Amino acid sequence: MPLQSTLSGRSSNSSQAVNTQADGKSFEQLRQECLQKGVLFEDPDFPAVGASLFYSQTVPVNIEWKRPKEICDNPKFIVGDANRTDICQGQLGDCWLLAAIASLTLKKDTLARVVPHDQDFDRRYAGIFHFQFWQHNQWLDVVVDDRLPAVRDQLILVHSASNNEFWSALLEKAYAKLHGSYESLKGGSTMEAMEDFTGGVGEMYETKNAPNNLFPIMKKALDRGSMMGCSIDISSSAESEAKTTTGLVKGHAYSITGVEEVNYRGQKVQLIRIRNPWGQVEWNGPWSDKSREWNYVDKAEKDRILQNSEEDGEFWMEFEDFKRNYDKVEICNMTPDSLTDDSKRHWEVSMFQGNWIRGSTAGGCRNFIDTFWTNPQYKLELEDADDEDDQCSVVIALMQKNRRKMRKEGLDMETIGFAVYEASTDEDQQGKDFFRYNASKARSRTYVNMREVSERFTLPPGKYLLVPTTFQPHHEADFLIRIFSEKKAAALEMGSNVDADLPDPPMPSDPEDESDEEKGLRRLFEQLAGDDEAISVNELQQMLNGVLSRRKEIKFDGLSLSTCHSIINLMDVDNTGKLEFQEFKVFWEKMKKWIMLFLSFDTDRSGKMSSYELRIALKAAGMHLNNKLLQLIGLRFADDKYDIDFDDYLTCIVRLENMFRVFQAVDKFQRGRVKMNMMQFLMLSMNV
Repeated sequence: MPLQSTLSGRSSNSSQAVNTQADGKSFEQLRQECLQKGVLFEDPDFPAVGASLFYSQTVPVNIEWKRPKEICDNPKFIVGDANRTDICQGQLGDCWLLAAIASLTLKKDTLARVVPHDQDFDRRYAGIFHFQFWQHNQWLDVVVDDRLPAVRDQLILVHSASNNEFWSALLEKAYAKLHGSYESLKGGSTMEAMEDFTGGVGEMYETKNAPNNLFPIMKKALDRGSMMGCSIDISSSAESEAKTTTGLVKGHAYSITGVEEVNYRGQKVQLIRIRNPWGQVEWNGPWSDKSREWNYVDKAEKDRILQNSEEDGEFWMEFEDFKRNYDKVEICNMTPDSLTDDSKRHWEVSMFQGNWIRGSTAGGCRNFIDTFWTNPQYKLELEDADDEDDQCSVVIALMQKNRRKMRKEGLDMETIGFAVYEASTDEDQQGKDFFRYNASKARSRTYVNMREVSERFTLPPGKYLLVPTTFQPHHEADFLIRIFSEKKAAALEMGSNVDADLPDPPMPSDPEDESDEEKGLRRLFEQLAGDDEAISVNELQQMLNGVLSRRKEIKFDGLSLSTCHSIINLMDVDNTGKLEFQEFKVFWEKMKKWIMLFLSFDTDRSGKMSSYELRIALKAAGMHLNNKLLQLIGLRFADDKYDIDFDDYLTCIVRLENMFRVFQAVDKFQRGRVKMNMMQFLMLSMNV
């Protein structure tokens, strides 16, 4: 069942942060230990070494790790108030993070959560600081020591305009620790960091295709405490961070810090204030700091808006110029309330964690119809329409997890998206034909290699099926999906049932009633069996390989001894360790059904079936497995092309039936759970 909680503007501040230090100690415990011992904290989880800076290059020899007290005489955590001019970019390409930090400083209550004020360089200084970030629906408390990378006593990464202020540099270090290294922060979306600072939900607007009311949307966003960023697209990596003649920088993340309307020559002009994280390089067109347009604005209004402007990286633009020059606006809302109306709503959220595993649940997008249906599926039941109309407001946000941390392993963001279908039936998992003949009712606008894709929809009340996917099949990733709705909506993961409908095997026929096939099998059986009229595991292997090799439609290299052990464990009702012919006859009837099932999927007669289709084969054999079990089976039995050969298929299906039958025999009251001691468990598992 999903985790059900309520999202409101304050919910992100109410949950307790989880300590992330490897030894489980909190910031307060660690600081107290250092104070008692009279030592400065040195973080064993993120040491002052080259690997904490870079994973793909060597560290320049002149970089030293320095504590603030080694850099200046009177270091301060925060000088005055933490504000957006405290943030100047260093030599790392993490302008996206800095743009988010600048937006964060406009929201003081949120800033106080991310940057706790219970720390400084004064009386209780112990070389340790902590910060809090939202990750995958929980708040994490991240501690760092205050050793910062410097060259000739100058910080080389994020720093403040005041050379004795260090909160922004330490915040960057904590965020780098969260993701494994400073280098992991190179390149990203402002939205990613804004969500990590708030636990909010993001929306993106393209300025060239923006709604007519984009300006009031942005004004309302700032009024509600939302965080905003913007950027100019690039067509090639050569354009990244390229400065235009108007003073704007391409492929660079800016923060939006103000929205105003001013009277100019008898007309209302819409203005927007933007900040460059470099702390310099500004727009030089109309309404820039020294432009003549300001001469025609009332002095009091001009002073209020400009606030003694200087070359600090922050500037005003007319909104139409903004739309012409910038391509994307990213807004992180503290709640999913629509920015297009005035109502504040109480939102319900359902949250699921899942994964795409190649060979079982990494089905790719709808273009790959043969595997698309194997992706995780979630059922959403919208029962009650919104208060204002007969539709239901829904925001769906799909986030891939931990990809930035995995960069050093050569993995980056997957291209992700989702689709929503009407689901009229109560099937536990919709199959290929459902998606072949039903079009989606809603979907993400595009597949994109960003950490999160989110969309807002209005849908009529009803039952829906949500399918999150990577663009290509066989691509693995973990994900978090959040479904926000104004009215409470029932949501559950599909394909989560585990049960088996295994009919009792038919009584074997009497010798005089045997078919010609059975008589042939008896002759072969008697040749192999000894005086005890039973065959051992080796003799079973010899017999089955002999019989099956004559069936030209089955291509395989022979059954393994392990498979034959599993068959004996399943069929040996009198526990002799051997099979008598009557037991073998019962097995052969099962075997024929399993062969037909395998052949129905081995359409090219290659001797293999796709691991993605194993769910259907097992279901036809009476066994329903959930995604986690299917993933395990795929990892155990599928090859590197996501295929399962006949021997592994047979081993899998025999073992599963044996496990189900053993469990059902012990589960006397059919409650789906049993109680056993270690000896019983070992005996049962050994026999499977």
